[in-house]
Amino acid sequence: MSSRYQQPLGKFKGAIKAIASLVSNILNNRLGRKCVSLFLVGALISVTMAACNANTGNPTANTGSPSAGAPKKDVELTLVSFAVTKQAHENIIPKFVEKWQKEQNQKVVFRQSYGGSGSQTRAVIDGLEADIVHLAVAADTSKIEKAGLIDAGWEKEYPSDGIVSKSVPAIIVREGNPKNIKTWSDLEKVGVSLITADPKTSGVARWNFLAIWNSAFKANNKDEAKTVETLTKVFTNVPILTKDAREASDAFFKQGQGDVLVNYENEVILASQKGEKVNYVIPEVNFSIENPIAIVDKNVAKHGTKEVAEAFVKFLYSTEAQTEFAKVGFRPVDEAVAKEKQFVDLYPVVKDLASVKDYGGWGEIDKKFFADGGIFDQIQSKIKR
Repeated sequence: MSSRYQQPLGKFKGAIKAIASLVSNILNNRLGRKCVSLFLVGALISVTMAACNANTGNPTANTGSPSAGAPKKDVELTLVSFAVTKQAHENIIPKFVEKWQKEQNQKVVFRQSYGGSGSQTRAVIDGLEADIVHLAVAADTSKIEKAGLIDAGWEKEYPSDGIVSKSVPAIIVREGNPKNIKTWSDLEKVGVSLITADPKTSGVARWNFLAIWNSAFKANNKDEAKTVETLTKVFTNVPILTKDAREASDAFFKQGQGDVLVNYENEVILASQKGEKVNYVIPEVNFSIENPIAIVDKNVAKHGTKEVAEAFVKFLYSTEAQTEFAKVGFRPVDEAVAKEKQFVDLYPVVKDLASVKDYGGWGEIDKKFFADGGIFDQIQSKIKR
């Protein structure tokens, strides 16, 4: 017989002998004779249970609870973001994965999708099951909220009204600046070929449009009709509207199209870091680009990923993550990081910096400029190509 069972069986036999001796004594007593049957039943049950529990192969035996540090099942997060954040997230995600593994003993696997902010927004609404969205404009996040996927008040859940990265539009010119482009007003010159993305599909392009509009609006003493004429001249110089900011950069840098490119400052810095010689201007009259982060509440509830999704979003505000954003061209929302010498030197101060709030918020901006039949569509209808 296996030694696994010998010890419990020995204890069982000893208990039976003890019961037999006790029964013999009880039978000599009249009261005992009346109760012996019940006693035997209870005693035998107790002994049997004791012997069975002593068997380590029995599932009712107390084998101890699993270790608190035992590995958990892998968890998968889907991050959907606008095109130009790819490098930043690829630097940040491994740091979070390592941190979560160390603290929670769980591996996080990220699925990532990058593209034009408008296109990404529609994809999420149409069924792309993002757990987290990092989009170019708050208006896109609000569209996902209106579709019932994000709970109201998302912008108040994290610091800076949910803004996790910032930038400003930049004017990129060819080497030597042969067209002598220095300000936004220079973009309306005859013979200047401008490359920018389509505001209908790209959040970055909406920021570009607002920067040009803001400058012209102030130059025209806030005369809206004259400002529309100025923007019509500017967009007459756009040979093709690309789908997103990354495509615009590729058209300018890789394909040699255009005299001027308007894009995120971070794209310029990233291109420089990759060895490309970039000549650019940050106009003194400019617009603050603010990119929000949000958890897609309906999807994280479905996937059971709320805890890790919230932890990742919070991590994006950490000094470590904000430093990574700043390294690849995004102006940090963390003031302590922004004040570091390496970043003070990298990001020049903009003297006249407008914001979304100056134009009534994204609800008003979208309705006025980018909705069907809005000012952007009116401008396009005036252009004869």
